[in-house]
Amino acid sequence: METGMISENPTVAPGHLPAGKLFSPPKPSMWEDMERNGFVQPVENRPKLSEAEAEGIPLIDLSLIGENDVVSQIGNACRVWGFFQVVNHGVDQEKLREMMKVARRFFGELSAEEKREVRRDEESVHGYHDAEHTVNVRDWKEVFEFAVDSPYLLPRPPRPNFHSAASTHEVTEVYNLWPKRPPQMRRICEEYSKEMEKLGFKLMRLIALSLGLPAHTFEGFYKTQTSTVMLTHYPQCPYPDLALGVGPHADSGALTILYQDQVGGLEVKRKSDGQWVRVKPIPDAYIINLGSVMQVWANDKYESVEHRVVVNSEKERFSIPFFFNPAHDTMVKPLQGLLSDENPARYRAYNWGMFDASRKLSNFKKLGFKNVQIDDFKISN
Repeated sequence: METGMISENPTVAPGHLPAGKLFSPPKPSMWEDMERNGFVQPVENRPKLSEAEAEGIPLIDLSLIGENDVVSQIGNACRVWGFFQVVNHGVDQEKLREMMKVARRFFGELSAEEKREVRRDEESVHGYHDAEHTVNVRDWKEVFEFAVDSPYLLPRPPRPNFHSAASTHEVTEVYNLWPKRPPQMRRICEEYSKEMEKLGFKLMRLIALSLGLPAHTFEGFYKTQTSTVMLTHYPQCPYPDLALGVGPHADSGALTILYQDQVGGLEVKRKSDGQWVRVKPIPDAYIINLGSVMQVWANDKYESVEHRVVVNSEKERFSIPFFFNPAHDTMVKPLQGLLSDENPARYRAYNWGMFDASRKLSNFKKLGFKNVQIDDFKISN
């Protein structure tokens, strides 16, 4: 299947590899192509294709939002899993269906040249991309990303291995790039992003209550925001035991709201035993996970949990994550209402925009060093 994916090394890109059943051993030429183009995972990260489904991930009905039990369920899910699914969430289902149609048309119908016209890079961090890296290994996916607010401000880090808490005086405006087709893509994406924003604020109020804080605790961080939506396509992969759609990682922002199709592929590293478990797709449900910003705000009461995406040799997969992130000038630090003499701050403050800008650099290239993490701001006891 031709997907029009682009690679700086044109030998192979995900959409240019033929789908098929696994062979043992793999064909040397195919293995070499995948390895040369940076897709092959280290042995310790390669997926086992028989991982169990994580049926224990909580499913929460938001139509019962007026009941204290919902707040309790969310608090328990955040403590035990760092993930949960929601139904009866209030998202306009017609807008969701339109988004899925747009994603399929964008990735399936546009030529490589059309995608190149809206290609993102280090200067323009939104648009189309097919060479994203997670922990210095290339992901088996192609994406189109846009901001909820465009333009928004994002600092330029003074160096790619930023580990400072300070902000910078150099700020750039980040704009969305839109393709000429599919028709109405911009309208559909912008309308959907507003649905996600409403759900994001609803969930943040519930999370605040679950922490014992006032419902509107987080809203001051979102007077402007750096939130984005990503249309994601995972083509068939001939050797899904060698590559990952997204490598193991914890989200760096505040909150992620994910819709995935019925193919599935998201796996969560269970906190209780460190095992990878598959998140079973539930029709019309959204998967919610906490990011590292929330972990710092909560002073480790809640954690950002590691997860990954496995790929499929027979079926392509589509997903739409929404990354609900605060304003670029937010200084992220443990919330005062959670601190006491017995529970002092575990992190020093850091600037979200600088942190985000630094991490975005690693999406475009293989770095020779470990990317910035919240552990870099951990206060030693």
